[in-house]
Amino acid sequence: MKELRTAAAVLERLSHNQDALRAAVEELAKWVGDRGASTVVENVNGALTTLDDNIDTVRQGIAELVAASVKP
Repeated sequence: MKELRTAAAVLERLSHNQDALRAAVEELAKWVGDRGASTVVENVNGALTTLDDNIDTVRQGIAELVAASVKP
């Protein structure tokens, strides 16, 4: 069970890193968009949409690992 807790903890940190990177990329996209590079902003927003599409599944998987690691 220790391995499951370790995996869940690592994945949770990766999830937090993803959130932080997403926020940073959003700020950069806004800055780029303010300078007129709308095509770049569209591409970035497409990539951010992929992150959004996957985050719930990632978080659910983490929750399942945590639950499995605490079962007696």
